[in-house]
Amino acid sequence: MLETQSLDAGIVELRMARPPVNALNPDLLAAIAEGLDKAVADGAQGIVFSGAPGMFSAGLDVPYLLTLERPALESAWQAFFTVCSKLAFSPVPVAAAITGHSPAGGAVMSLFCDYRVMAEGSFRIGLNEVQVGLVVPDPIQAALRRLVGDYRAERLLVAGAMLESVEALRVGLVDELATPEQVVQTAARFLASHLSLPRSAMLRTREMARADLREAIGKPGSVDLSPFMEAWFEDETQQVLGALVARLKSKK
Repeated sequence: MLETQSLDAGIVELRMARPPVNALNPDLLAAIAEGLDKAVADGAQGIVFSGAPGMFSAGLDVPYLLTLERPALESAWQAFFTVCSKLAFSPVPVAAAITGHSPAGGAVMSLFCDYRVMAEGSFRIGLNEVQVGLVVPDPIQAALRRLVGDYRAERLLVAGAMLESVEALRVGLVDELATPEQVVQTAARFLASHLSLPRSAMLRTREMARADLREAIGKPGSVDLSPFMEAWFEDETQQVLGALVARLKSKK
């Protein structure tokens, strides 16, 4: 579910590999969390976090989540926020190589990375949770505001907007565009530029600069999911999610 490849200059690529769309279920989320820890333990100086060509991640595996009772569902969502927290608290820089479409949970994970390189073209990224009946939790809203500003974040969140790559770059949701074939290499170049700096000064300054992001998400397991869980089980939310799953099944 997660493939690891060593790149140059102590940089490791962690590539999600759960076909067809890298939907985030507990197994994949656990693999990502473990992969981040292992990369650091094995001495990685920087991490490229990538997906499949054309699809970074379609977000949480909603059809699977709808089958779960509340305790298992809450555990699954905590696993997702654990990944976000580990990205925010990573002791080494992490660059997201957004290799294609990145709705919802895919976009969310990228918010907690140091840098975002997206494949140019008709690929879309955004936090479309409202469109599928979900409330966007506070830590995610804070992470988006940090990138694009308060008012822009409000407009994107309330509309559940999905942006093509050029527009995502314009508003600051991603930092750079590259051809689909060069997304990983471009993310690695960003990391290499940081790693060429005096290491202690770079890492300590990075830690200070990202303190607000770490405060927003908190350490793994610390996110209060109660408001989100209550909203998940509301009739309207269940109806919208059920209709979404029905559409997905019809496409298959």
